[in-house]
Amino acid sequence: MAELSKNDEPQDATPNVSEVDVVEARSEDEAVTRIEAPVERGEPILQVRDLVKHFPLTQGILFKRQIGAVKAVDGVSFDLHQGETLGIVGESGCGKSTVAKLLMNLERATAGEIFYKGQDITKLSGRALKAVRRNIQMVFQDPYTSLNPRMTVGDIIGEPFDIHPEVAPKGDRRRRVQELLDVVGLNPEYINRYPHQFSGGQRQRIGIARGLALNPEIIICDEPVSALDVSVQAQVINLMERLQDEFNLSYIFIAHDLSIVRHISDRVGVMYLGRIAEIGTDEQIYDHPTHPYTQALLSAVPVPDPDAREQRERIILTGDVPSPANPPSGCRFRTRCWKAQDKCSQEVPLLAVPERFKTSDAPAAHESACHFAEEKDVVHAA
Repeated sequence: MAELSKNDEPQDATPNVSEVDVVEARSEDEAVTRIEAPVERGEPILQVRDLVKHFPLTQGILFKRQIGAVKAVDGVSFDLHQGETLGIVGESGCGKSTVAKLLMNLERATAGEIFYKGQDITKLSGRALKAVRRNIQMVFQDPYTSLNPRMTVGDIIGEPFDIHPEVAPKGDRRRRVQELLDVVGLNPEYINRYPHQFSGGQRQRIGIARGLALNPEIIICDEPVSALDVSVQAQVINLMERLQDEFNLSYIFIAHDLSIVRHISDRVGVMYLGRIAEIGTDEQIYDHPTHPYTQALLSAVPVPDPDAREQRERIILTGDVPSPANPPSGCRFRTRCWKAQDKCSQEVPLLAVPERFKTSDAPAAHESACHFAEEKDVVHAA
């Protein structure tokens, strides 16, 4: 084909818009359209594959060079189904909150994929990412610091409408905010009050109302009740369960309290040092644990029944939690595990159903990242 000269160029061409810009804009529009497709209850709405987040460790003042990395999340995979609650438990520093930030794209993943309705959101930006964040909201851990003390409750809950004005027109926002306050069990007349005028449980209800403002499909709850009294915890958990049924929400519920996680969760994932050690239904994890770390966690739960407390075997782990900047080779739990053998230091155990249980329909037939996974009777709190 003959090459066009400058005189042969069409006169109505737009010189300020490149073909790359047009392609990017088109791909963002397609992404926005794609994520609006409905998902049937029980089908995967969020799929996480080999998610990795490494924070670099640098040395030097003027000329910084990387000398290592903190491996906060190092190969996490799971599915979240429409209408279910997936609980994530583990020790402090195991990477639970980092996973939550990665799912919200508050932190950019080092590697891995996060599929929301089939769309990899780790590669999105601009309008497409904004559309995803409308459908994935977060409730933060501390109700005292997650609310702006200079803003009224009406401004806090109505702020999402400023970012997504298509959800509620300006003239309709006050009514919408009052409806949300009523939904979470607060008096709609509190709309002009400030956060310091509320108790901890009431503040967390305000945070939940803010998360519901945009009618999301997924809410990520990063230890939402850990800063509350026990009686208030029960009220907030019951509220979240009611809202889930009412709005068909999917939850990722992060917490330390194993009894609360069992109460609210359909499935539970146990994390250790940046990876998932075991995942399954609440019955499988609590009544039929196969990973040594899960068994040790459950044996540490206080038991109110004196007879059950005397009968159970308490598993005492030796040693300290390894540094995520220098995790052990092979199985990361091997330095504290009573089952550890040479194979554990040489091979990384895969998160899969153990060979001995693959042909069985027993509750122990669930995914566990251990070379020597087996059931162990653990008496724990109901």
